[in-house]
Amino acid sequence: MLRRNIRLRREYLYQKNLEGKERLLYEKKRKIRQALEEGKPIPTELKKEEYTLRQEIDLEDDNTAVLKSTIDDEYANAAERDPKILLTTSRNPSAPLTQFVKELKFIFPNSQRMNRGGQVISEIIETCRAHDFTDVILVHEHRGVPDGLVISHLPYGPTAYFGLYNVVTRHDIKDKKSVGTMPEAYPHLIFNSFTTKIGERTANILKHLFPGPKLDTKRIITFATQSDYISFRHHIYEKRGGPKSIELKEIGPRFELRLYQIKLGTMDQDEAQNEWVLRPYINTSKRGRFLGILRI
Repeated sequence: MLRRNIRLRREYLYQKNLEGKERLLYEKKRKIRQALEEGKPIPTELKKEEYTLRQEIDLEDDNTAVLKSTIDDEYANAAERDPKILLTTSRNPSAPLTQFVKELKFIFPNSQRMNRGGQVISEIIETCRAHDFTDVILVHEHRGVPDGLVISHLPYGPTAYFGLYNVVTRHDIKDKKSVGTMPEAYPHLIFNSFTTKIGERTANILKHLFPGPKLDTKRIITFATQSDYISFRHHIYEKRGGPKSIELKEIGPRFELRLYQIKLGTMDQDEAQNEWVLRPYINTSKRGRFLGILRI
């Protein structure tokens, strides 16, 4: 199994290197195409390759002119099957953390909860790869308060690290008694203000934890960003009176997430490259930090 994983990883890196060369060629053709459209001179560094590049541009159509990547997009084949998620915690979890993870199991369809015990991260990742899990979610705590959540996509990443704040479990939500049992239908997803490059990347990581819902599903999960924090809310809706009268009921849990790192690898790969890291201590205003983190 170890040799097989090493071989698959080498194949992945080789394909990724080939796509890097294709991306470089695409960028050269883009510069040629832009210069021709604007009537500007061809860039000096491309003079020797101009004839070859223009021939390739003439042979392109609408499909081949667009750069496509199936290696860097780790979720390219996600639509072929529903996600299968493993939920676990740090060692010796407290009662509040155990309760919170139990509620997360209902949040994420097709998820399984596992007691961490003495297992190390590398063993957990290997077991999940062997049993075709698509994601591993690890929840941390500090003095009995959940404070961290890690989402690692399998088999090759990415891994997103979130801080966890203001956790309110379903048990503590006042109106939850009127809802009854937790619905298990696949939810509709709402993503608000994930408009930047890193925001779209974060939304892509989160949305692939959920399978596609049916149209008549009355369960809604919302991720909304504000001031670098992602608010998670969980509702069901009911029609009251006329066709345009909708009543929302929060069924919990609720919490805030703050992204602070994305790595191009799985949780057990310490050598994996950082795709993005939060750097809050910069000489700029709060508004600038917000724009720099989720809205660039």
